[in-house]
Amino acid sequence: MSRGPLTHRLLPPVVLAAISLSLWAAWLGWDQHRDVHPDGSTTGPYEAWQVIGLALTLLVPVWWAAARRHPVAAVAGTTAGLAVAAFYDWSDDATGLFGVGVAMVTLGSLAVTALVTIVITAMKRDTPPARSGSLLPSSGM
Repeated sequence: MSRGPLTHRLLPPVVLAAISLSLWAAWLGWDQHRDVHPDGSTTGPYEAWQVIGLALTLLVPVWWAAARRHPVAAVAGTTAGLAVAAFYDWSDDATGLFGVGVAMVTLGSLAVTALVTIVITAMKRDTPPARSGSLLPSSGM
C-alpha cells in the first residue's frame, strides 16, 4: 500500500466496507421472514441461494483490491462491512444471541477473505520473465 496521504490509505478499506455492507443489504437485508414448517420448526430468514450469492459477489471487490496490492483493505474492509451489516440486521434479536452470530460472521469472513486474498496475491505476484535458451544459469566462461 502506498504511503501517501491518510485519505489515500483509508479509501480502499472504507470503499470495501461500503460495498460489503451494500451487498449484504441487497442479498440478505430485505428478507426478514422466517419460514414455519408443518412440524412447527422454523428456518430462515435467509435461503442458501442468498448467502451463496452474497459470497460470490463479494469475490469481485476482494479480487479487485487484492490484485491492486491492497490486501489489508480486501480483508479488513470486507470483514468490517459484513460485521456492521450483521450487527445492524440482527441487533433487534430479543435473545441477545445476535452477538454470537455477528462474531461468527466476523471470524468467518476474516478467515475466508484472508485465504482468498493470499491466493490472489500469490497468483498476481510478479515473476521474472523466463530466459530463452538453457534452463541452467550461465557460468560466465
